[in-house]
Amino acid sequence: MNQQNHITVSVLMAIYNTPFELAKRAIDSVLNQDLQNFELLILDDGSNLALGEKLLQYCQIHENKLTYIRIKNNGQSQAINRGVHFSRGQYIAIIDADDEYKHNHLSSSLHEMQFADLTSSLTETIVDDEADYYVPDKYDLKKNIHVDDCILFATLFGKKEVFKAISFKNMYAADSHFYEEASELYLVKKSTKRTYIYYRNISGSITAKLKEDQLFVA
Repeated sequence: MNQQNHITVSVLMAIYNTPFELAKRAIDSVLNQDLQNFELLILDDGSNLALGEKLLQYCQIHENKLTYIRIKNNGQSQAINRGVHFSRGQYIAIIDADDEYKHNHLSSSLHEMQFADLTSSLTETIVDDEADYYVPDKYDLKKNIHVDDCILFATLFGKKEVFKAISFKNMYAADSHFYEEASELYLVKKSTKRTYIYYRNISGSITAKLKEDQLFVA
């Protein structure tokens, strides 16, 4: 039987107007994994048509691994929820369009499934200055916490049943709320591995915008 019918991991990447060169870096890091039994679903959340065309063309070059799905703009959470619906893998992984995986991210994440139904992990965080290691606290947006103390959306990896049972909500810290809700029903684990490369030195991200907004709060 065709291996395509037995996908181990479905990687979901939501994208909205991320520059193509950054998106290609993210895509290529998935294509270069040491675990190759995966599919990558590129969920275009209503990006401009020029970017959409480039993504579609790149998917055609790697059509055995990549699938391009264009949806109406409704935010990352809803895009990922749609991706779960279309996925064929036993496990779900996520990658942000401006980040990348180290070559063993999927294999090491899959190894963690011996001990949990859902994992989050630490990251190799790329920053311009020390302040970039900090993001707004979901409990008080005027305060900051270190990224190592957060549940980061794109480091989530788990059994598909978890992602089918629980949906991401359109809200800040949707990743943390998802993880907390999952912990009530499933075995969850925060891993210390750093196989996900998180670029905090890119302007325009949600967390960067929130940190900018803090400057205007009296």
